[in-house]
This record gives sequence, structure tokens and C-alpha cells, in this order.
Amino acid sequence: MTVLTVTPDSPTTPGRPHPPRPAETDPAASRPAGAAGAAGAAGNTEDTSITGGSTTAAERSRPPAEDTTPTRPARTTASAASAASAASAASAASAEPARSTGNPDDTGTAPTTETATGPVGSGTTGSADGAATATTIPAAAPAAVTGDAGTAGDAATAATTRTAGSAGSRGTIDGVRTAAAAAAGGTATTAWTAGTAGTPAATPWNPAGTWNTTGTWNAAGTWNAAGTWNTTTDTAGPAGPADAADAGDAADAEESSPVVADLIRLLFNGDDHDRIHAPWRDMISGESFRHREGLSPEQQTALAYERLHTLNRTLTSPEDLARDPERLAALHEWAAITHGGGSLCTLASIHYNLFLGSLLDHNDGPERDLTPYTTLQHTGTFLCTELAHGNDAGNLQTTATLNPQTGGFTLHTPHPGAQKFMPNTSTTGGPKTAVVAARLLINNTDHGVYLFLTPLTDTHSTLPHIRVHRLPHRPGAPVDHCLTSFDHLPLPRTALLQAHHGRLTDDNTFHSPLGNRRKRFLTSINRVTTGKLCMSAAAVGATRAALTIAVRYSHHRHITGPRPGQHTPLHAHRTHHARLITALATAYAMTLLHRTVTHQHTHPTPDHPHTERLIAITKAWITWQARTLTTEARERCGAHALFSVNALADFPHYTEGTITAEGDNLVIWTKAAAEMIFNHTTTPTPPHPHDLTDNTHLRNLLAHAEHLWQTRARHALRTTPTNDPLTRFNTASTPALRMVETHAQLQAANAFLTTINHTTNPTTHHLLTHLCRLFLLTQLTPHTTDLLTTGHLTPHQTQTLHTLHDHTIHTLTPHTTTLTNAFHLPTPYLTHIPLTHPHHLTHFNHHITTHQP
Repeated sequence: MTVLTVTPDSPTTPGRPHPPRPAETDPAASRPAGAAGAAGAAGNTEDTSITGGSTTAAERSRPPAEDTTPTRPARTTASAASAASAASAASAASAEPARSTGNPDDTGTAPTTETATGPVGSGTTGSADGAATATTIPAAAPAAVTGDAGTAGDAATAATTRTAGSAGSRGTIDGVRTAAAAAAGGTATTAWTAGTAGTPAATPWNPAGTWNTTGTWNAAGTWNAAGTWNTTTDTAGPAGPADAADAGDAADAEESSPVVADLIRLLFNGDDHDRIHAPWRDMISGESFRHREGLSPEQQTALAYERLHTLNRTLTSPEDLARDPERLAALHEWAAITHGGGSLCTLASIHYNLFLGSLLDHNDGPERDLTPYTTLQHTGTFLCTELAHGNDAGNLQTTATLNPQTGGFTLHTPHPGAQKFMPNTSTTGGPKTAVVAARLLINNTDHGVYLFLTPLTDTHSTLPHIRVHRLPHRPGAPVDHCLTSFDHLPLPRTALLQAHHGRLTDDNTFHSPLGNRRKRFLTSINRVTTGKLCMSAAAVGATRAALTIAVRYSHHRHITGPRPGQHTPLHAHRTHHARLITALATAYAMTLLHRTVTHQHTHPTPDHPHTERLIAITKAWITWQARTLTTEARERCGAHALFSVNALADFPHYTEGTITAEGDNLVIWTKAAAEMIFNHTTTPTPPHPHDLTDNTHLRNLLAHAEHLWQTRARHALRTTPTNDPLTRFNTASTPALRMVETHAQLQAANAFLTTINHTTNPTTHHLLTHLCRLFLLTQLTPHTTDLLTTGHLTPHQTQTLHTLHDHTIHTLTPHTTTLTNAFHLPTPYLTHIPLTHPHHLTHFNHHITTHQP
């Protein structure tokens, strides 16, 4: 596609000729359309050089060729003082057609519109901002456009139509003028019929030919979606639903390739894919999960509950889902990538895991009828943290006092700081029932925190003795967050959720095998561990989706090349693709680590005694990485990615929630660090500089770095006075946290290497080996000084690390499409994201014109 660079601080002067537009290098990738759409008017310099189309990996790897595209006559901008005739434009045979930049402040509509009611040749073009008009349409069009040619584009949709405006009218797309022909401008819902030039019609633009810059019909060229010249006509028609289907077919064909299929098998639980992932992947492919423009926070919340019901209707047994951490985590992995998916994940995690899962886990006592909750007649919620007790929820103050006369309990909020903070407890979404964490008081004895089943609302209001106050809107994943308190709410005896960690006998005697009240609390809320897996899964899913969109866009978006007349995809530039490929390596590591810890959780063995701690460490590492990588993907797509329809803007906001949910990341790592300073065995290897292309050796270097940080943390504790525990830990905390971070990276490397060892396809093995190497080299970079001083790296190796890193990126560069296709995103999902299309500007413009308020 052709390039036009717009300099925001050098606005176009009306009437001034502009530099020639470069020739098209990939004509087959463009489609006829009106003016292009983008964010250039916002002044984003990265987004003001635009092209379209795509090239193959082989084409991208060839040296740039001299431009041999035939030149076309220049196009000039209309002036208030004089009119530029078509003849004078055609006389500039040595230059490509020039495109003038638009005014960023312009609204994109023409002050004057052209009437074209007469026969061919009788109509004249409208003026540009009331300036001089362009040449009239010639009296006769070539035979190529008469007769049957006028119906060639009927399969396309409104996305293919010309944008509004008369000849030379200012466009808002990339700050350039629209590619107006010397014929009447159609509206966004109107197009040109090839056989009736000069008459607006409701049929799409004819792919057999278009009006060129001089107002004559040209069957050999079109104006593409960026408003630039395309040397040949694309018979497929402009990008629309049919084009999207073609793109989907291509993606499906790519997924059927042996390498992509093998990668999908390795990433998505192999033979268990259909049980764990397929239902959710199919679910988000449905129309009800598409992007919806212009929803208020309240409407987004209502939509989340609507989708929760849609999800529930797909389940054979909600109880089985709640009992299956693999399926439950996978649900979050796929739901998180949809528009508003963060809200759905929040509701699903609370209802199925924290609420329903807690009821199933505490199965002592009379059997409960779970039908109201499994059918969503009542939505379940979970009330644990309080306004004054978040990360120290074990010290929460809400009380449940046994009433010896009734045998029931009185649930009470003793002060404002004990209000339950953030759970979704309003009437939005229907009646709510909660599991409430409260201190069990019997005869003035505090037995620790237990859970109580508590109805909160009916269809219209909160129940007596309960106060609910809606919290302000939270960006990223809006739901009905509230403050909830209880004023001596009476509960029946059956409200207490009993299990092995605590039972109340008929004579009101309480028994627990756990003498430590903190252990009782942690057992009561043990569903938080599965919740950590769910938050990690959501972050992994968002990361993979963000990188898939960014990689596709990098192949479609073109900028000015190194020689005149050349233009290259963003992906051809190391400054662009290196960041994405490095992010891909980390995303693969995140996915494989999540699979590993989930399997350890669902298949516990004595070989993994610290799985719960590893799940917590993994949750923090993955969600932090997700925030970094989704932000990177958003930035690589420039201003286009700021719009929610392109999905990328929402992912960083949502991952912020996963960083805090189910335990704040820093608190999680601090707890793990305190345990691991002495209660963890590192496995350093003796110094032996191996080949740095040996991934196992790189993994061992990372293990040695973990050992070094543990040694420093231990030394800090041992050399600090024992009578000041806070100072002791403060001194040790920095190296201890570095130890935890390196431990997480090491576990991800272990998962990567294990997967590679189970790979039999040579190409898959090659790709994963290089991805793993890139991941390890990236993680080792901060440790090179330590590894050098301890003899694990030689001075020469430290000098070659950068070269090896760069070579690994170079090796992976041609394979980014394969690597992201293996993320297995559904075609219907990608189809509705404009940035994923070769003709993303047309799709974006179509979205704008069809979703006006």
C-alpha cells in the first residue's frame, strides 16, 4: 500500500501542491474505497504514515527493489483563488498522484455537496470548502464501466462505500483529504454504481473500475482504503463481512497447518482441549459477545449479568464446573478477551468459584438445595474483605454470634471499617445471596473466621437489617461494586458452613482440629487459591489476544520505505518487531507455567509440597507480566488502539484488577519471600561456561541467580540485630523479593523446557527452542554482572549476549504469524476487531459509520 507522511506541526496550505505520492508495491492487497480512516488528526506521528496490504515472509526477507510502478498524473488541491483543472493535473506525468493533507480540526464533511442529476458529463464536482471546483466529468466513460460492470461489487457491504464529501473535501482520516473523484460524493450509506456514473446509489462500489483523479473512468486502478493509489483493481471488493470471512478462512487454513496444530496442542492441554477449552472458545464466538459501542457503566454491568446467564445456560452442571479448576480457569482465559470480558470474569469467578465452590467444599450438615444458585435465580457473591481489612482479612471485624436460645446467629457490622468492601451486592442482575466471612463468637469466645450463607436482596431491594451503598465506577471491568453492612441480622443455624476445620454440635459445642485461628481462616477461604489460578488465566488470555492483534496489525500497517517509492510493513523494522517477539516469548512462558501449576493443583503429589505457594507466586508474576505486555501491544498499534472496538485499550485496565484480586501481588510475594529465605532449597550449579545456545545451561544460570539472591537475603537477616524484627526483614526484603522473582522465571523456564522435551515435530521444536532461548536471555540480562563475577559467564560471553539475543529475534521474525495463530483465537472474535484486518482502515471506518449514536 502507498504511504503518505503527515507532519502535524506543518499544516497543509490550501491550494499548495503536495509532494508526489509513492507508487503501490502490493496492489493486490488493496481494495477500492473512499477516504481512509485513522487517528492522524490527533497528531500521533507514529500513525500518520499509512499503507495497507500485506506481504509474504519471503517477500519481506528479500532486499528492497527499485520502484518500477508506472507513474500517474498528479492531483492538486483546490484553492480559494483558482481551480486546478484535470488537464493540468494530467500534465505532471513524471509524478505520482499527490494527496493533500487535511486539517486535523476538520469535521470530515464538505461545506458543499454536489448534485449529480444529469447524464454522464453534465454534472460538476462540488467545491472544496467553497473553493474552486474541479473539472467536470467527461461526457463519455470508457466501455469498461458500462453495462454489466455496474453490478460487480454487489457482495460487499456498507463498509465498502465512499465516504461523504465532494471533490477535494477534507477528510478526518489520517489528516488527509479524501480520495474524491470528480463525481458527486456519496454518503456513508451510499455508493457508486459503475454503469451510472454521477448517480448515488445504494449498491457498493464496483470493483471492476473506479473514477480516477481526472474524472474519467479507470478500470485498471482504484483508490484504496488509505486514500492512496492502487495500481490494479482488486476483484474481491472492499473489505466488509465477505472480506472478513475470507480472512477468517485464511486463519483457519493456517491453524490447520501441522506446526500451528502442534503448537495449539502443546499450549491448550493436548487431548483435553475439547473438555477444558473448546466450550468457552465456542461461547465467545457468539454474537452476544461482540463489541457494543457506547454503553454506560450501568449498561456494561447489566450486560455482564446477561452474559453470565448466557454462560450458565451452556452448562450441563454448574456444580461440576465449580469442582474443576482446569475448566474454571480456562473459562476466565477465554472470557477475559471479549469486550466487557473483565466484568464477566469478575462475576463468574465470584459466583462459580468463591460462592458455589465454597458451598460445595463445606458439605457437612444438612444437604442444601443449590438449585436457586445453579439456575441463577439468585446470583452468588462472596463477602470477605472489609473497608479497613484487605490484605489482612484474617483480622476482619464482622461478627456472627451464636444465639443459644434460637440456635441461630446474629450477623453484625460493629463499625464502619468493618463494612464489606467491593463485592457485587446491589439488585442489579437480580436477587443476590452471599457467603459472608465473619468471626464466630460462642459464649464470648472467638473461634476464628467462618463462612455464613446470607440472602441479601430480592428482585427490588435489599432485605431488612442489610445496608448496601453503591461504590463509584471502576474503569476496566465495571460491576456493581458496593459497601455492605449488617445491623444485627438474624440467621438460621444452617447458615454456618461447616467442614472438617470446624463443626458445631447440637449442644452448641464447637470442635476444630486446627488450634490456630489463622489456619481456620485460610481453610474457610481456601477457594482463593483457585481464584488465583483464575486471575492468572484471565491475564494470560488477555496477553495472548493483545499480542495477536498487535502482530497482525504490524504486518498490515505500512510506512515509508528506505528508498523513494518504497513502503514497508511495520513488522519489517527491528525496532518494532523485536519488542513483540520478546513479548511473544514471555507469553508462551506464561501460558506453559500456568498449565504446569494448574496441573500440580489438580493432581497433587508429594513431589510438589509447595504448590499453593507456587500458585501465588505465579499469579503475581503472570499478572504483572500481563500488564507490561498488554501495554506494549497497545503502544505498538498507536492511536488506533486507544479505541475500545480494537480491544487493546481494555486489556491493561482489566489486568490491573487481576493484580489486586485474590491477594495483592506484592503482599503475595512478600509472604513467599519470608518463607523461602530459609524454607526453600535452591539448586545452583558449579561454574562451567557452556555454549550460550544451550537452553539447559541458560536455565542453570538462572538457577544460580536465584541462589545468589537467596544467599544475600540470608546474610542480611543474620547480620541485623535480632531485637529489631522489622529492620531485619526490611534489610532482607529487597534481595528476598529478587529471589522470588527469579524463582518465578525459573519455574517458567522449567515448564518451557519440559514442553520442548515432549515435542516431536522438528519445526515446532525449532520454534519453541528459540522462543525459550529468547525468554531465558531476556530474564538473564539483569544478572550478567553477578554471573560474570562468580565465573558462570566469561567476559567474552557477556559481550556476545546481545548478538545472540538479536540473532534469536532475527530467526523468529518470519514466524510471528504462526506463533500467534497458535494462540487459537476464534475467527468470529478476530473478524470484529478492525485492527486485525489487512484493510483495517476500511473496517474501522465501517464501524464508525454504522455505529453512530
